[in-house]
Amino acid sequence: MYSKYKQLKAKIKEKYNSLSILDRYILKQLSDVFILGVIIFTSIIFASETFTQLIKQISLYGIPFHIAIMMIVLNLPQVFVLTIPISTLFATVMTVNDLSLKSEITIFKACGISIERVARPIFCFAIVMTFVSFFINEFIVPVASVQSKSLAIYSLEQKHIPENKMNFTIKDIDKDGKLKRLFYAQWCKDKTLNNVTVVDISNPKNIQIVQAKKGTTSDYGWKFDNGVIYTISKNGKVFNTSLFEESNVSFGIGDVNEMVKETTNEFNFFKLMKHIKKQKAHLEKKIRLEYEINLFDKLALPLTTFALAVIGVPLAITPPRVRYNRGFLFSILIIFVYYVIRALSLNLGATGTIPPIFAAWLPVITIMVVGSYLFYKKAYKI
Repeated sequence: MYSKYKQLKAKIKEKYNSLSILDRYILKQLSDVFILGVIIFTSIIFASETFTQLIKQISLYGIPFHIAIMMIVLNLPQVFVLTIPISTLFATVMTVNDLSLKSEITIFKACGISIERVARPIFCFAIVMTFVSFFINEFIVPVASVQSKSLAIYSLEQKHIPENKMNFTIKDIDKDGKLKRLFYAQWCKDKTLNNVTVVDISNPKNIQIVQAKKGTTSDYGWKFDNGVIYTISKNGKVFNTSLFEESNVSFGIGDVNEMVKETTNEFNFFKLMKHIKKQKAHLEKKIRLEYEINLFDKLALPLTTFALAVIGVPLAITPPRVRYNRGFLFSILIIFVYYVIRALSLNLGATGTIPPIFAAWLPVITIMVVGSYLFYKKAYKI
């Protein structure tokens, strides 16, 4: 494994050394600013949205600290998918603006090097980042989202098991504070409940009493082995008695379905496409539109990286009389305009005003068309 890594590293170094001095010079500046941008924008997005939601869930549901840290780390890949396009734009604008302020673009032109040639390594860098963003979104984010969800379910299940206690009861309360189930266990050892009795009054028509020798946690709730279920009417009449070898009860996670509900982040493009086709007849219109928009967005969002680089190059070229750095201001302005268009198109798509595919692709198409026009004017007209 290490030898393969060394071979790959050697090939990358060989390819890099084969580049021209101009390409290496521009790529060096791009990569430095890009890394800085990833750190800055990841911190901003993570601190303002993802981290806040996680902390709220942790404090509300009592998730242990070490599991919370793992969940935070597992949520980083989906933040990277958002920050890679922004960081690529930031690196593009800052690099080109710096070259322009130092009159290096003027010198390049005097030497017969066109703006199109200067922009070539920038566009190549943006294409590579587009594939990186797509790879993270397709192969890393789904796995990380599933693992984060599994950790949440596991911690919620485990916190309800009082280890090494005897003759105890546990209440399962709904959102309105009403009792749904009452659990009694003779003792608990190694996260296993022994001689369990469950009184389930969540159904208004009848009462169920479950008696089992053992109970353990599973991915679907609590699993009981070798028991019997009594179904009793409200007036005390026994409707049914049935023996079972294995039975599952969703105690402990039923009140947090919103936290562990299925999301499109758990699927890559092709799996989400199959999921939509399979569930299309059963999905509500609102949820179906949301799923379809997210499906097309899995392709559109990575391509935003290249589109932002195209519009960033012409806007970053400073007129001769301007002697201050406008790169950061232009980056913020372009990002603001992009997210306004994105929010508008996604909302129109969610209400069914425009087709889902158009809702996902409208921001990319708009930025790409405007960027191509400005680049053509800068590179070939002026």
